[in-house]
Amino acid sequence: MKKLIIVGAGGFGREVYAWAKDHPDSGHAWEITGFLDDDPHVLDGYDYPVGVMGSVEEHQPAEDEVFVCAIGAPMIKKKVCQGLLARSATFISLVHPSVILGENIQLGDGVVLCPRVTLTADITVGAFAAINCHSSAGHDVVIGDWATISGHCDLTGNTRYGVGAFLATGVRIVPGKSVGDFAYVGAGSVVIRSVKDGLKVFGNPARVLA
Repeated sequence: MKKLIIVGAGGFGREVYAWAKDHPDSGHAWEITGFLDDDPHVLDGYDYPVGVMGSVEEHQPAEDEVFVCAIGAPMIKKKVCQGLLARSATFISLVHPSVILGENIQLGDGVVLCPRVTLTADITVGAFAAINCHSSAGHDVVIGDWATISGHCDLTGNTRYGVGAFLATGVRIVPGKSVGDFAYVGAGSVVIRSVKDGLKVFGNPARVLA
């Protein structure tokens, strides 16, 4: 049996721990062994049966280890995971049993889909993208590598999300629009115009704040 190590022990890491326990492979294909995090005290005050095994940069992946990424910030996620991949780490995709997957769904390596996510039809989710609880994506949505979609987001049909795009909680985007590479959309925003690469937008309608 493989050892599953969660990369990141912050809030999202603790959530991913719970979702991993629910996965049918837990206790069969792998068992949760611990976390990697650069803060050795990040779990102080929390009650978990496994702890922080060490820092990300110092960890040398072993053949009997597999990893899941639990880092939300796309730039940090990319840097951390690429470092581990360069040291021959193997990442799994973690799809919670409650996720609804429709027809023709393509998932990249290292994807995390949290409880109650719905992907309807003809959708592509890039490598290491994460979609948090109760978010949904309509037909023909494309989500880029390293993107993070927070909880309760509505990704309507024919929308596009670039590499490393970040949507905070409760974002809505109208059909046919896009969010560029490493762009940031603030909580509760409604996107009615496409967001260019690297921009940060907030509000209803979403716009760059002066």
